[in-house]
Amino acid sequence: MTTPTRPETHSPHAQRPLTAQDVRTLGLAALGGALEFYDFIIFVFFAKVIGQLFFPADTAEWLRQLQTYALFAVAYLARPLGGIVMAHFGDRSGRKRMFALSVFMMAVPTLLIGTLPTFATIGYAAPLGLLVLRMLQGAAVGGEVPGAWVFVSEHVPERRVGFACGTLTSGLTLGILLGSLVATAINKLYPPEQVLAFGWRVPFLVGGVFGFCAVYLRRWLAETPVFEEMRQRRALVEEMPLKAVLRGHIPAVVVSMLLTWVLTAGIVVVILLTPDLMQKLHGIAPARALEANSAATLSLTLGCVCFGLLADRWGAGRALGLGIAALLVMTYVLYQGVAAEPGHLLPLYALTGFCVGVVGVIPTVMVRAFPAAVRFSGISFAYNVAYAIFGGLTPMVVTLLTKTSPMGPAHYVAAVCVVGLFVALYLLSLGRSRFAAMSAS
Repeated sequence: MTTPTRPETHSPHAQRPLTAQDVRTLGLAALGGALEFYDFIIFVFFAKVIGQLFFPADTAEWLRQLQTYALFAVAYLARPLGGIVMAHFGDRSGRKRMFALSVFMMAVPTLLIGTLPTFATIGYAAPLGLLVLRMLQGAAVGGEVPGAWVFVSEHVPERRVGFACGTLTSGLTLGILLGSLVATAINKLYPPEQVLAFGWRVPFLVGGVFGFCAVYLRRWLAETPVFEEMRQRRALVEEMPLKAVLRGHIPAVVVSMLLTWVLTAGIVVVILLTPDLMQKLHGIAPARALEANSAATLSLTLGCVCFGLLADRWGAGRALGLGIAALLVMTYVLYQGVAAEPGHLLPLYALTGFCVGVVGVIPTVMVRAFPAAVRFSGISFAYNVAYAIFGGLTPMVVTLLTKTSPMGPAHYVAAVCVVGLFVALYLLSLGRSRFAAMSAS
């Protein structure tokens, strides 16, 4: 198969060294991503309190919990629509505009959630208002994550795309850690009755301020050189970008969706679900589980950067294969090790979290799989649709597997990792074409 070379690979921009301006851009983009992801994730840390305040007091506990998590999940369902729309304009009008818009769209509803009246004040309008605001948050993050990966990858030299995507992804995971730390601080500063009365609002109000700070920071970012070059050459896609993606880049879409499945297994199962599973399966105290989770999330943040550097040095296929294999092994070690000796939770969880950092390589693969003209739309469609499917189904599947075996979560992660290893082998078979074969198919 003849594999075309991407035009931007041979531009002067692609061959230059990493500059101080590139580092500044990466830093501002990663910081903005951390603040925006904090806004998106803080809801889950106060889900129990929100359930008590936004639904009738006589609602059964199981139903209140279900309704609250449905409000959390609806944001994932809104991600594909928001991502596709924002990506359309990102490919047609510019990356920077959508990059700034996404963080503004996150800041406003986060601030409004912090001021929203509860069920006791406005009745059923309270959960309906919360539903609308969560959908806006989901639409915002649907454009933010793919847009951020595209933005940073097109600012740096092509040979440093792995480092750029890994750094940006580490910023997103840092937002999860920031949410965990703020939630812990609120629960330590205020007794439960004050958290219920007003304390729960503080993280959302702070998040709104964080979001507007991120909007301000992104004013200092410039349009990507790759997009500017396409605009000058009049090489922007003329038809609907998503239509071009679905007509000519299906292999790239499939690979991106399968790797997003790997990403959801690592983030949702290992980082988000494991603390609760450890409490239920092995009687770990909540404080210890959260402490270990913070260590794992910090390790994940470092791991994203390290695996991104490996992708630049060894190639994305090799770095992906190594990281996925390590994640498969360490997930079993974590669940078996804690079952045998609960005291080993923190070090084992931290090591496993570092291996989850392989998700920092995944955007590198996606960026190189699509040509620049439809890159934003291709990544956004594949990532958001796959995340909506797998992110939504994973908790239910893991819950069912856990009923049959305490190793159920590890079995699920392992099965998805096997899929990821086959994808890594496929990428290695493409050799130096840098995944252009997928776009040409």
